[in-house]
Amino acid sequence: MRILVTPTFARAVKKLHQQQKAALDEAVRAIANQPEIGETKVGDLAGVQVYKFRIGNLLYLLAYRVLDETSLKLLMVGPHENFYRDLKLTQH
Repeated sequence: MRILVTPTFARAVKKLHQQQKAALDEAVRAIANQPEIGETKVGDLAGVQVYKFRIGNLLYLLAYRVLDETSLKLLMVGPHENFYRDLKLTQH
């Protein structure tokens, strides 16, 4: 599975601590193994899927898009607060 990342995703990953990056790696592996695992969005975010996972006691969301059967594009990762608002801003 080929995984592409957006600059927004890369910036968010830089801010994470080592243990948080390990949890993110697990989430990315889960998505790569089973791309339909995320919740498909509609409306403004049509075509985007969001996978929810925990880092410690915080709920994090990972937005991604399945480009074809061999590639994924990771759009954004972060805590739930303002996540969808920021995601909509990056999609336009």
